[in-house]
Amino acid sequence: MTDQAATTFQVKEWDEKPIEEVEGPPKLTRVSVSKVYRGDIEGEGSLEYLMVYREDGSANFVGLERVVGRVGGRAGSFVFQHTGSFAGGTAKATWFVVPGSGTGELRGLRGEGGFESAHAEHYPITFDYKLQ
Repeated sequence: MTDQAATTFQVKEWDEKPIEEVEGPPKLTRVSVSKVYRGDIEGEGSLEYLMVYREDGSANFVGLERVVGRVGGRAGSFVFQHTGSFAGGTAKATWFVVPGSGTGELRGLRGEGGFESAHAEHYPITFDYKLQ
């Protein structure tokens, strides 16, 4: 049986730096992000993005995020793998739990989800998951 989490996240810190200094697009950056989850996921996430920006300001990104906390009342940690884009003021991302990344009571966690939002204080996400 698959459960659906009712969850939001908030970005606590966004630290973006160029990977190399080159003139003109595309610009490549590395971003370290700290996040707080509230709802059916309770905890904190540490995320590393690699981003590429085009001349029009749109971007694509990939990332890995370790989430430490609780999912559906069970404690442990797991890793999300992210893929996404930013265009027209809206970020869109999809992610899935990296197989075998769950620890503690979250060992065996599987799931996928994402979000679509303009800049906000709290971002609602979708996350369909299964705990074994």
